[in-house]
Amino acid sequence: MDCVVLLSGGIDSTTAFYLIQKEHRVFLALSFDYGSKHNAQELRFARYHAEKCGVRHEIIDLDFIRRSFKSDLLQSGGAIPQGSYDDDNMKSTVVPFRNGIMLAIAAGYAESIGAKRIVIAAHSGDHAIYPDCRPGFIRSMGEAISAGTYEDIQILCPFLNQNKGDIVRIGAELGVDYSQTWSCYCGGDLHCGKCGTCVERREAFAQAGIPDPTRYQN
Repeated sequence: MDCVVLLSGGIDSTTAFYLIQKEHRVFLALSFDYGSKHNAQELRFARYHAEKCGVRHEIIDLDFIRRSFKSDLLQSGGAIPQGSYDDDNMKSTVVPFRNGIMLAIAAGYAESIGAKRIVIAAHSGDHAIYPDCRPGFIRSMGEAISAGTYEDIQILCPFLNQNKGDIVRIGAELGVDYSQTWSCYCGGDLHCGKCGTCVERREAFAQAGIPDPTRYQN
């Protein structure tokens, strides 16, 4: 079945991108430039994996988020907090309704090109601070997209009840090159090693028992 995959260039979406190709045809990989501090790093890796697999890649400019939304993840926001990914201070990195906006755009693309499924890589580690990654949201958004499209387009969320360690194990079995992915919210030349996403990345490789190929500043 033809799919549209939301491909950020991070561990989760890149793994989902390769996993879904085992059973479905990926018709389009969608990435979004919404003004986050790490967008430039993420997008180059998203492009890399789409080109490697011969999949059409579109980057959607969401400049209104950059200009109008409040989040420390954005270039217009404050400093990226350090610590554990599920600490309360990480809530400052939430971009309001980001996944809802991206899924709505993906639904329009899917119906326009004849794809039947949209793939998003939300996982259980996201549930603590990101409301638009939780099962209730994914289920409700899926129902809305199904009801609002002639082709009954569905959301596939393969990692919804799995953690990042599980995802790394799955990706290792698929042969995913994790050195060609990006997590750090700070968006420097190297992963900072201290922000919540870097801490989560390190923990995921440790949980999976897989050597971490990432170069960290710290």
